Parts: sequence; C-alpha cells; structure tokens
Amino acid sequence: MSHAQPRSCDPAPARAREATPGRPPELLRLPGGLRLRRRRSCHAAALHRALRANLEHLRPWLEWAAEAPSPARTVELTRAGAAAWEAGTDFLYLAWLDAEPGGVVGAFGLHGRVGPGALEIGYWVAERHVGRGIATTAAGALTEAALALPGIARVEIRCDRANAASAAVPRKLGYRLDRVAEAAVRAPAETGRQLVWIRER
Repeated sequence: MSHAQPRSCDPAPARAREATPGRPPELLRLPGGLRLRRRRSCHAAALHRALRANLEHLRPWLEWAAEAPSPARTVELTRAGAAAWEAGTDFLYLAWLDAEPGGVVGAFGLHGRVGPGALEIGYWVAERHVGRGIATTAAGALTEAALALPGIARVEIRCDRANAASAAVPRKLGYRLDRVAEAAVRAPAETGRQLVWIRER
C-alpha cells in the first residue's frame, strides 16, 4: 500500500492539469492470470465489496479506510475516477485474477500530482492475496506504461518509512530512493517520514 493510495479514490482536483496527452492501455494482461482493467462505473459493486472486506487490513496505512464507504460513495468515486481518466489527470485500475473473475484483488493508479513530466503509482492489495507478487507485477507494468506516455520522463512511488511491504515493491523494480520527505501523518501506522522512490526514462 503506497502512501499515495488514499487519494487515488478521490476525484481529481478541480484545477488539475492533464498530465499527458496520451493514455495508458485500458487493459493490461500480466503473468499469473493477473489483469489490470481501467476502473469504470460498472465496477462500483465489486470495488465496494473489496473495500469493505479489507478495511481492517488497509486502515493502518490508508486514511480513507478509517470508515467504511457507503455504496453511494463508492459509485461516486468510480464515476470521478472515470472522469479523471478522460481528463488525463489520473489513470485508475482494478486488479483481477482469471481464477477469481468476480472479485477485485487490488487497486492501482497512475496519478499526475507530482509535477510536470511525472506520474505517481499508488496501490493496495487485498489481504488474502498479499505475498503473491501482485503489487510488484502490477506496479512494474504500470511503470513501463507510464514511461511510454508522451511527456512522462519520471515515475514515483511514495510510502511511509514504516511500511516495509510497500517499500519492497519499488526496491524490487529497480527504483532509486531519491529522498526521505516530511509528510503529514494521516493514518494510524504512519511516521510522517515518507520514502520517495523514482524511476526515470
């Protein structure tokens, strides 16, 4: 669960600028029967079930997991995510396994909030699928997709210093630890020290 993920469920800021004139693939077929699909409004029910089932797992690291969202709120968020894709500010995905076609096993996003020429990856994986390499596989595919977009020269992954599982993902993917930054503490397990990992084109 990267530090970015709490905001990945939120609508794009009203004044957000298009991060790139290009768009990443809407479907990524990955090893192990893993698929990343562009998050759409029709996925609201499946996303809602996954969020409700994983709140205790996500709560230590993700601000939005403090309270269970209502079904209406999840619908609202999926619609906002679809609009952000069209606007080119954020590109949100849900992870599915071919072996479990009806269930969401994680959520991922490319977010244009880290400055010009860059996208940030946020992610979380369902508790019962942790340790299977889903986060690393998906983040690796999104790194390549992001760096293939016009105008994008850098990808970042940010996570709290205490979140060893999230930090393992950029490390395995060959990201460089650029700095440790001060950050507001928004979730119970956070330390306020954020690791900023970078991959460049």
